[in-house]
Amino acid sequence: MTVRNDSGIQCFTVRHDGVSIPVSRGGRGRPLVLCPGLNCTQADLYELVSLLRRDHDVVTFDLRGHGLASPAERYSFDAFLGDLVAVLADLDLPSPPVLVGYSLGADLAVHYAAAHPGTIAGLVLIDGANPLPEPFLTDADLSEFRAIAEAEAARHGSLTAEDIFGLGKEMDVVRGGILDRYQQIDLPVHVIMSTAIAGDSLEGRAPRHNRLWRAGVERLMHEQPHISADWIDADHRLVFTHAPDVAEIIRSRLAPC
Repeated sequence: MTVRNDSGIQCFTVRHDGVSIPVSRGGRGRPLVLCPGLNCTQADLYELVSLLRRDHDVVTFDLRGHGLASPAERYSFDAFLGDLVAVLADLDLPSPPVLVGYSLGADLAVHYAAAHPGTIAGLVLIDGANPLPEPFLTDADLSEFRAIAEAEAARHGSLTAEDIFGLGKEMDVVRGGILDRYQQIDLPVHVIMSTAIAGDSLEGRAPRHNRLWRAGVERLMHEQPHISADWIDADHRLVFTHAPDVAEIIRSRLAPC
């Protein structure tokens, strides 16, 4: 059942794989589907979504175990991809949408586009889907990443620290092969990347992570020269700290009405 709230936003639920996924749709203009990332909800993306709805018909949702979505028995890249597939299959849009993904959501968007040709109009990938030339997480990073996973699990609830830790390591594997997925995509693609994904510290592991992130984007644009890119002077929180900049790039670069 679809419910329209006082702001005119349609709210409904998609059910698949034993999971209930809350979906919201509002705005007017060209269809756009926004896929959040790991430890990110549609509520977290409120400012960006509100800006995009000024001239787009925006659909967003919560991945399993996030926000208002129900918990699940499994949390893996393929499971989250299934959530995106189910949401897009349930939509009744007037034309193929632009698919926007943030972080993990960007990787999901690339895999979806590669497997479903002709169903979307273009991709905007925000700080994700980066074909890194080497793993992001080394043995030296694991203790620090485990601490981050424990903090995120305490903040969100449904996913355990082990779930988040395992997904982080899985993403290195996914990104190690993502160039093959890009090669299967015949669509306009634009990437929006942070200049300092790990922050601006000159100590610890942040410099390596930031250099590696830029090297991955350079590799992508060398292999796929039709892909365009914008950099935002920010860390991985750019969708929260620089929402107006992200919205303006999306509006002007790939998704004109």
